[in-house]
Amino acid sequence: MYDLLDFAYYCELDISNSFLTLDTGFDSKFNKELISEFNLVPVIKCNRRGIKDRAKIYKHLDNFEKYKHIYEQRYIVERCFAWEDKYRKLVIRYETLQCTHLGFKYLAFSMINFRWFFEKN
Repeated sequence: MYDLLDFAYYCELDISNSFLTLDTGFDSKFNKELISEFNLVPVIKCNRRGIKDRAKIYKHLDNFEKYKHIYEQRYIVERCFAWEDKYRKLVIRYETLQCTHLGFKYLAFSMINFRWFFEKN
């Protein structure tokens, strides 16, 4: 959390009142309070494991419902990382030079975009 805030500070970004989406594994009162303490809005889907009372489940889901559209946008980012992971040379980094690795990343993203543009036609 502190790394994110330090990065935003050095880039001179104002991330207050921004959304922070996390998996259901991070659903806890402590995490939500910590995120809120740094002026961020936690968007964490309810972890229903262990909750037997249906009223509590519905209460958690009602709180999540207003930010559901933001949580669904997370899929786009996750999908991009999955596409990147298809290229073994990027997953297992063989290159020692940063510029060589960055070049392979550009090549992989070009191939991803090329495939996307030509599947549309």
